[in-house]
Amino acid sequence: MVNERRVCCDTSFLFSIYGNDIHTEKALAFRDHQAAVVFLSPLNGYELLNALRLAGFRRLLSAEEVRTRITRFEKDVAGGQWGDLPCNLADVLRESARLSKERTLEGGHRSFDILHVAAARVMGAQDFLTFDANQRRLAESEGLKVPL
Repeated sequence: MVNERRVCCDTSFLFSIYGNDIHTEKALAFRDHQAAVVFLSPLNGYELLNALRLAGFRRLLSAEEVRTRITRFEKDVAGGQWGDLPCNLADVLRESARLSKERTLEGGHRSFDILHVAAARVMGAQDFLTFDANQRRLAESEGLKVPL
């Protein structure tokens, strides 16, 4: 991975790929034309699977669609579609505490948004993928490029 940009994402990007929303076309186009691997933290997988199940609960997706999308995500992870890096949760929580202290009072950032940006920083990312405007501001304030 010498000279490659390290790219991480939040769940809004992943949900657009697996959940089908207004950003799906843009997310798929980016994924299909991106040369760099997008690395996931354990938080990404947890939040995506819960978001898909919640979409099922809210009747936005059928139970069968939820199962199919979860299976596709799990197969993509197992098949190497997404990068995997060690990500120490204690380090992510320390970085999250710093971000919250320095940024939330002025920026109004939600806990999971902070956790995703903190994980990206701990994982050494230069780029961060999100469709959430407030999370974009947080990531950019921490020196991450947000190409979407």
